[in-house]
This record gives sequence, C-alpha cells and structure tokens, in this order.
Amino acid sequence: MEFLARLFGTSGGDFVQEWVSREPTGQYARRAAFLYEWFTGDALQVPERLGGNYVDALDDAKQVAASAEAVVKDARWRVNDNLPGTRYFCPTIVKTDAYLQAAGLDVKALFAGLTDEFGEELLLRAAAWMTLRESKSSFVIEGEGDRTTRIQRFADVMGRRTGEGEQPLTDSASAELQREILGDITTATHFGFRQSPVFVGETVRYSEIVHYVAPIQEDIASMMDGLRAFMARTQGQSSVMRSAVAAFGYVYVHPMADGNGRVHRFLINDVLRRDGVIPAPVILPVSAVITDDAGERRAYARVLDTVSAPLMKVVRGNVSFASTRTHYPDGIFSNLQFNGVDIARPLWRHLDLTAHVAYLSKIIERTITEQMREESKYLRGHAQARNALKEVVEMPDEQADRVLRSIEQNKGQLSNVLAKEMPVLERAGVWAAVVEAVEAGLRSEAPPDPHVVERYHPTKPAGK
Repeated sequence: MEFLARLFGTSGGDFVQEWVSREPTGQYARRAAFLYEWFTGDALQVPERLGGNYVDALDDAKQVAASAEAVVKDARWRVNDNLPGTRYFCPTIVKTDAYLQAAGLDVKALFAGLTDEFGEELLLRAAAWMTLRESKSSFVIEGEGDRTTRIQRFADVMGRRTGEGEQPLTDSASAELQREILGDITTATHFGFRQSPVFVGETVRYSEIVHYVAPIQEDIASMMDGLRAFMARTQGQSSVMRSAVAAFGYVYVHPMADGNGRVHRFLINDVLRRDGVIPAPVILPVSAVITDDAGERRAYARVLDTVSAPLMKVVRGNVSFASTRTHYPDGIFSNLQFNGVDIARPLWRHLDLTAHVAYLSKIIERTITEQMREESKYLRGHAQARNALKEVVEMPDEQADRVLRSIEQNKGQLSNVLAKEMPVLERAGVWAAVVEAVEAGLRSEAPPDPHVVERYHPTKPAGK
C-alpha cells in the first residue's frame, strides 16, 4: 500500500492509462487503473471496450481486506472494492503464518475457561480491581505511575466508557473522552483533535531527541475517518486484529495534544467489548503484562519502532526546531518544524501493522491466562481465608478484610492499632488461631501481588 501510494504519486497516470487502453479486459490493468484512481483521486479515461469478470482489488488470502458484506462493486473498472480503509488511512496487514495464528486467538473461549474454573461471580468481583490495575499500569508505561488521582480518574473512565457510546474516533467523541481523562484542572484549552504539530521523543541535556513525527494537524480528521471506515468495513473479522488496528492506529495518528497513550490502551478493551468477546464489566489489564515484564516492555518499544524507525530514517533531516515557539489555535506552543510531509504521508496513511497484531495477541493471551487467572486464584484464596477467619472470630466482612490486610502488612504480627480496635484478638490463642486459619485459606492459591497495597477490597468500585 505504501509502495503504490509512492509509485502513483511519483509516476503520474500516463503509464496506467496506456496499459488499460491496450488491455481493456485485463484484470491486472483494470485493477491498476482502479487503484491509481483510489490512491490519487485523479480520474483516468475508461476504454470503450472495457470488460471482463469482476476482480477483487486485494487478494484477501494474502492480506486483510474488507468483510464480504462491506465489499462495493466498482462498475467503472469492474473491480470489487474490498479495501478495508480509505486513501487517507488504510493499513497493510499481511496474512503471514504468524498473523494467522495471532488473529485466530479465541479470546472468548479463553475467558470462558476462566469462568468455568472460577465462576462468573468471582470474575465479576475481580473486574473492579482489574480496571484500577489497568489504569495504574497504563500510567506506568507513560512514566507516571505515582499519579494516584489521575490513575483513579482513568480507572473510572475505563469502567464507565468501555464499550459504551460513540468510539473516540471523531473529534467530538475524542474531546468528550479527553475531557474526562484529563479532568477539570488542566492546562489544556482545547479538547479533541489537535491543531498543532507534535512529535514523540525526549529531552536530553536540553536537546530534543525525536523518535516519531506524527501526521500534521491538517490530516488528522481525514485519517481518523479512514480508521473509522476500517473498523466498519472489517466487522465480523478477528477482534484481536481489529483492536490492534484501532489502538495502534490511534497512537500513530496521535490525534490529540494530550492523552493519546491512554486512549490507545482504552481502545484495546473497547473493541474487545464491542465485538462481544469480553463481557461487561471486565477490563483486561493488558498494560499490567507490559509493565510487569522487562521483556514485554522492550517488545512494546520494538513493535512501535517497526513504524517509527523507518519513518525517521528518511525524514530525520526534515525535522528542526525554531528559536521561537509558535502559538497554535488549540493553545499549544511549539517550535517544531517539519518539511517532510510529502515524504511521510504514504507511510502515515498505509502503516504495516502486521507485527502489531501478533504482539497484541500475545499480550491478550498472557493477560487472560496469567494476570487474570492469578488474580482470580488470589481472590478465591482471599474468600477462603476470610471465611476461615470468621470461623475463629465472628466479625463483619469489613473488619475481616482489615485483619487480612494487617496480617499481610505486618507479616503475621498483631499490630497495636488492630489490638486496640478488636481486643478479642489479644485473648490467649486467638491471634495464633486467626493467623493459622488465614494461612490455610491462602496456602493453595497465588501469593499476594507485591505491587498492590489495597488488595483486600475486591468489592470496592474502581476509583474509590
């Protein structure tokens, strides 16, 4: 796709016109004419003797194309338009063996296996915690894991908005979600699609290091329309593939001035929920798998580099920074200067996202079979420990949870605070019996997550 965009943009249409005029019934000539017009928007002259059977624009045995019900017959060139996007955004996804295995991941069956093992009630109890866990890990990826208020706010957004309302692929829907993610106290003066240039990078010794230049602001609306078209035209296909395109497509377009990374990870769960493979209110903590494993963090960076590195290789010389900053209509001040738009556009519009599907499939599988399974095992152990504790000392669930948390935090020692609040625990043999009962309840299950402080509130709603 990127190659054809560059070819037709450089060659012009004369050679295609000559070809189709010479072979008006040839399938390759007609496909070339159709694709030339599709990529450039420029019209060719249709030969009078044009004919032949309809032929697909893309070979869907070799790359992802539109679903059958979305295919449109182009009578002009007798071509089946099965391109999954638009000329402004239509990624390439090659059906390699690795892709086919990744896209074939049966997420619904994996989750059903968890339900069979632990029961729906326990999995739903874990949903609130997993929402908060995903929010926290999402911030860790962005290097902001200590921002508790922001984590809780994003967890609340995840819990309420996943699979609900309009997807954040339009200006208005992005603005609404961005406003909720950022909160009321923000320097942002404009919500929704940005009106300023942006790059992804870092500052080293007061010098800007550019890892990726995002599409110019004038292209955002048409590219996001293309992404929405892709989601509409691939309905019914692999949810893993669709969630990868939605999430990574969003982060590469980088349509907002702030909050893109959070929406990127939000979209993974949003697509899986809308496609019916993960039930409400469950949130897959995919970010947790990335942040908890150094190898996965490197793999995440590598998969992003499959697009950013080739781009920067050819446009790095087109990036500069002015001595003064420009104030853009969305309130952003920037001194970024980029004069390589024509070079970058074919790659921006026609990203190869094959590797991204394989990567996300692996993350989703690990999330369900490792993170969620261990969380469910732990919650089952917690319930067993709570019941065992209440066999020794009768108390409300809230007090039992406080005792369990204290045992974990104080390594089995009775704290003065807890003894003062519950004097019965100081009676001879009571505390020892309590600890023994709790340990017996937890013994057969997974150990507590070392990253977690408030594990003993499985019924607390996210963000509270």
